[in-house]
Amino acid sequence: MTLGLSVLLFIGIGIIIAVAGYYLVRLADQLADITGIGEAFFGAVLLGAITSLAGIITSVSAAYQGHPELSISNALGGIAAQTLFLALADFFYKKANLEHSSASYENLLVGLLLIIMLCFTLMVVFSPEISVFKVHPASIILLLIYYAGNSLIQKAKKVPMWYPRSTLETVQDKPDKENLKKTNLFQLWFKFAGLAIIVGLSGYGIAELGISIAGKTGLSEGLVGSLFTAVVTSFPELIVTIAAIRQGALTLAVANIIGGNSFDILFLSFSDIAFREGSIYHAFGQEQIYVLLLTLMLTAILISGLLIRQKEGIIKIGWETALIIITFISGYLTLYA
Repeated sequence: MTLGLSVLLFIGIGIIIAVAGYYLVRLADQLADITGIGEAFFGAVLLGAITSLAGIITSVSAAYQGHPELSISNALGGIAAQTLFLALADFFYKKANLEHSSASYENLLVGLLLIIMLCFTLMVVFSPEISVFKVHPASIILLLIYYAGNSLIQKAKKVPMWYPRSTLETVQDKPDKENLKKTNLFQLWFKFAGLAIIVGLSGYGIAELGISIAGKTGLSEGLVGSLFTAVVTSFPELIVTIAAIRQGALTLAVANIIGGNSFDILFLSFSDIAFREGSIYHAFGQEQIYVLLLTLMLTAILISGLLIRQKEGIIKIGWETALIIITFISGYLTLYA
């Protein structure tokens, strides 16, 4: 197809992903309250995984077709883009700094889990290349780290050793009485699954169009992956976060981004299985290593903001919001300008 048609379809699928993301957050808030799972865990694990479907299918599809740079850049660029989206979402919450009002023990732990997984990935990149049936053992270890980390977070939630200090601006995660009236769980889960399928299929379309656009424009797969496909497949996170803030589900909003980011690292595990030319970790180039380090820095800034919890700064956004935006823009300008 022509470049113009590719770009047009790319935008169209992006809109589909955005609309699906809007309805996902409404269902997620209801299910979190009815099931008693809570916004933080539901947002970090279930909603974070579902809104990441478009991205994971993009990465796996690109890896299977022999485009490792696009696959890796999409995974890591998605984390950077979603962290930026959380900073932008701060502008939509007028009462105080979003990180101050959404104080959550679980969100801090999930953020630290993300840093551990990013560091582990970087260690593997510089380790000797080994594989079993063309799959690096690190891919399995990464899955185990994710599972073990979330299991520990769930245990810590039941018996927390400390609590974030409550202020007048802190919004507690309490079940909505209206949500509790909607007890048809099967119908809610059915709708949730249907939207997940739409997001997943959209991800496949984004991967195909991303490969096409990279080929027709001459842009590097790293640039197309870390900016274009990563941003578009991350639209559900942006829509979900803004919608959650407008509904007052602040913990869900932050958990969706941080939890989605920790799940996005698993893109590399699945892509490594799909990539048949060896270990995908050793297909990392300088661009991909740079973006990984950029995501580490952005995550560290976000966690710092969740800990320090500035009530408000200039135009009611925190210093971490401003610093995330500046770091993201200057980081990519340094890499690609």
